[in-house]
Formats: sequence, structure tokens, C-alpha cells
Amino acid sequence: MKIGLFLLLVVICVLPAEAQCAMCRAVLESEQSGTAAKGINNGIMYLMIFPYLLVGTVGYLVYRNRQKTKA
Repeated sequence: MKIGLFLLLVVICVLPAEAQCAMCRAVLESEQSGTAAKGINNGIMYLMIFPYLLVGTVGYLVYRNRQKTKA
């Protein structure tokens, strides 16, 4: 129960993050409109999702498999 509550709070209390490296930021800050910087930042955040989804899926499958063997 405590772990579930903790995970819920972590998911709800997400702060916006800047995902650009120093070199990317220096190059993209010189652009006036800032649309390319937003696009690259969103792309980096999008790519960061997949490792977490993969680990979560594998963890769930292991959990489900262990529950089946207990029953």
C-alpha cells in the first residue's frame, strides 16, 4: 500500500525538465523562434519513455508469472 501511494505521488508530482545537453542548448539558443529547440526537447523526452516502458513490461510479466506459479 505504501509503495503504491509513493508511486502515485511520484507520477503526479512531475516537474518539467530541460532534456537538452549543453552543446545542443548552445546551438539552439541562437535560433530566434525557439521552435527547433522545443522540437528537439520533446523528441528527447519521447525517446526517454521507451526504456521505462520496456523495464515496466518485463517487470509486470515476471510478477504475473510468479503469481501464476504460487497459485
